[in-house]
Amino acid sequence: MNAFTPEVQVAIARTRDEVARLHEELVRYELVVWTGGNISARVPGADLFVIKPSGVSYDDLAPENMILCDLEGSVIPNTPGWERSPSSDTAAHAYVYRNLPEVGGVVHTHSTYATAWAARGEEIPCVITAMADEFGGPIPVGPFAIIGDDSIGRGIVATLEGHRSRAVLMQNHGVFTIGKDAKDAVKAAVMTEDVARTVHLAKQGGPLIPIPQDAIDALFDRYQNVYGQQPAGVTK
Repeated sequence: MNAFTPEVQVAIARTRDEVARLHEELVRYELVVWTGGNISARVPGADLFVIKPSGVSYDDLAPENMILCDLEGSVIPNTPGWERSPSSDTAAHAYVYRNLPEVGGVVHTHSTYATAWAARGEEIPCVITAMADEFGGPIPVGPFAIIGDDSIGRGIVATLEGHRSRAVLMQNHGVFTIGKDAKDAVKAAVMTEDVARTVHLAKQGGPLIPIPQDAIDALFDRYQNVYGQQPAGVTK
């Protein structure tokens, strides 16, 4: 058995629960079909992450069959679910965690409208305030990369370096999003599909109207730092 401390064991169990539960959100928001797509989450306090098994129905996902990996993407033996193959995108997730230590969650989908933009190799321009709020600008396109090694991860990191967006459209493939935790990354995936659909429909009606950069900056700052409920005793 692996000699994890009691604190790490608790963190692993909580992360397994969270990752299993959040996959239900991908189905709820119609971001995936069949067994496509995946979510992973970094285990707090350890160089580990949890990811879904490959090719398993969403109806059959449960905490005990989530797979525990190290940051090289290797499955930790003798842990629940370790006999199964992890997601085919595991190497990409691992690369992101190794190179972006602030990232606590990664999500991958083939959501319809966003993937249509990826199929054209076209970034989603920032022409609605919801995009300025959530992404602070356009959603960029990453390079075409083959599944199976860390090529996709390298493309994600290179594309998002210095970029406000928490989403990238990998050319001819689909959407990858990152977040401070897995829930945050899921939110980014939901919002990516929402704005992809809206901007696509807007393009059908005529030219898009750009939002000035100073307005994008102000909207992003307000949403990230002022919007919503603040912790008790904090005023903004």
